[in-house]
Amino acid sequence: MSDRSEAREKFLSVLIATGKTVVTTKELLDLCETNDLKEPQWFTKDAANRAGRGQFHVPNGAVPVSSRFDAPDSKVEKVEEVVVAFQPLTGKPKPRVISVVTDLEDQGIVPTKYKNYVPFGNFEDLKSIIVSRQFYPVFITGPSGNGKSMSVEQVCALLGREYVCVSMTPETDEGDLLGNYILIDNQMVWRDGAVTVAARRGAVLCIDEIDYGAQNLSCLQRVLEGKPFLLKKKGEIVTPAQGFQIIATANTKGKGSEDGRYMFTNVLNEAFLERFPITFEQEWAPQVVERKIVKKELEAAGRGDDEFANHLVIWASTIRKAYDEEGASSEVISTRRLVHIARAYPIFNGDRLKAITYCLNRFDEETKKSFIDLYSKIDATIVVSNTMNTEPAAETVEQSVGEV
Repeated sequence: MSDRSEAREKFLSVLIATGKTVVTTKELLDLCETNDLKEPQWFTKDAANRAGRGQFHVPNGAVPVSSRFDAPDSKVEKVEEVVVAFQPLTGKPKPRVISVVTDLEDQGIVPTKYKNYVPFGNFEDLKSIIVSRQFYPVFITGPSGNGKSMSVEQVCALLGREYVCVSMTPETDEGDLLGNYILIDNQMVWRDGAVTVAARRGAVLCIDEIDYGAQNLSCLQRVLEGKPFLLKKKGEIVTPAQGFQIIATANTKGKGSEDGRYMFTNVLNEAFLERFPITFEQEWAPQVVERKIVKKELEAAGRGDDEFANHLVIWASTIRKAYDEEGASSEVISTRRLVHIARAYPIFNGDRLKAITYCLNRFDEETKKSFIDLYSKIDATIVVSNTMNTEPAAETVEQSVGEV
């Protein structure tokens, strides 16, 4: 019998000797410490042994435990019974480092299908990559609010794939991504980061707004190669499970934002960007698709209005055209903003102008007035009060797109 099998035999014998049917993680660790045994990760990672979160079944000893470890073709000539008396703990246990189980590890993480979602752009290509279960990192770039991260989520929902999304900030560091030691109840415990959790489970990892992350993302370079990576602070090598995939979204192509529109985005290292084989450039949804999206949102909000949906889409498309013509408009109306308006519409009892105005208040006064005036020229039911004095502000947009 190998040393490993003997160690496992001893652990199981000690465990059975407790006389319990279920033990907690803490009880397991206390048991190992008292009997000078190593932490039994082979036992705790086996799903068949789990009785619940942080709880494990105790074998009844009816089947010789050595049969669990021998190869199928090997012959067991002799099984030696190891009897170890259970020694109750006295005093406080020694400080130790254990691993904490998070909700990401303990719960199903397949996203919910969103019934109003309308696929477009590279949805089918992204679906093909995720269906393949091959490790093939993808970089998706495009304007804010046009459904980049949602497309990844909804592909996973459609396919029943586990999905982990981490949103980057300037403060996101290696510990947040890969894992770190944290203090809980006066004990240092290890907590896997989102990247490590996804890798262990073979899930789809979405790194949202990756260009907002700290400039030094070199800790992900090994991960982006699909190879085993080292948790330096823990001294553990993690081998990604089959099906692990990485999708990154960004408003830029990793070159920063020169016009300041996407503040705090970083210029990403060229070696880092080279680890993404392909880049999808996601543009705004075509008008026919965006109209369908807005119609569905209005219906879901309890106030279907095809005419309003059509006006909103034409209005947003006109403003985007003005934005593309340099200097004609400094802002755009995103698909997300149209959804906000559609959801506000029934709240304000079908008052189109009020729904639009409240959802435009995030813009500066001049831009807001310009956008409202433009909408009033598309929708004859809207009468803009003269007190708004929108004419001077609207000139720039109107000149760029002509009469609506």
